Amino acid sequence: MITRRGLVGSLGLGAGGLMLSGCDRIAATPAFRGFAAGAEGLTQDFTRLVSNRGALAREFTSADLSPVFRANGTSDPAAADYRALAAGNFADYRLRVDGLVRRPLSVSLDRLRQLPARTQITRHDCVEGWSAIGRWTGTPLRGLLNEAGLLPQAKYLVFHCADDYGAGKYYESIDLVDAFHPQTILAWGLNGRTLPIANGAPLRLRVERQLGYKHAKYVMRVEAVASLAGIGAGKGGYWEDSNDYAWYAGI
Repeated sequence: MITRRGLVGSLGLGAGGLMLSGCDRIAATPAFRGFAAGAEGLTQDFTRLVSNRGALAREFTSADLSPVFRANGTSDPAAADYRALAAGNFADYRLRVDGLVRRPLSVSLDRLRQLPARTQITRHDCVEGWSAIGRWTGTPLRGLLNEAGLLPQAKYLVFHCADDYGAGKYYESIDLVDAFHPQTILAWGLNGRTLPIANGAPLRLRVERQLGYKHAKYVMRVEAVASLAGIGAGKGGYWEDSNDYAWYAGI
């Protein structure tokens, strides 16, 4: 029997096998890159077609927790404004929710912790090949979006972060299907404690059915937009723009 994962994987391997078997000169040509982008779009569309976007990611038990939850990406942002917030234990931190919303928000960390919370034990799968299981506690993103009131034109959410990458700050994006998924939270706790800086304090996105690079750390602002064309180079995220990572990293 051919499973959805197997079929999607075979499509991906088809494009990947071509890349591996071809020479670097071919892979670097505009024509090849256009083909690869088209194949990626086809695979992404197929994945969305045959998958249940509302399905829950597997949740584990306390016995499954990893002894150490490894930090991915930046582990200690150097930006002066972030350092100042961290020095004050994030008492002056405010999460902005704006863009295509009726009621822009500026929410303190204390207020976020007072809102209805969700705790989930899930597995983080990194594109680098490692995984870890952690207990995340945070504010469901859909509650904040309902409070802000998305405008009809809004199609995506962009997460603007405090950590420096290249010439700017880290950024990522998801669509509204993932934004309103019940397991999509802005986490402020890990394994029963305040979220450590290395793991993204004061807030990190948990979008449990996507790979780790989509789980933006050090979130400062959530911007509702109609299109990703004006964000970075237009592909929706730092790694997507800089290294041609797939925008939709569903697992």
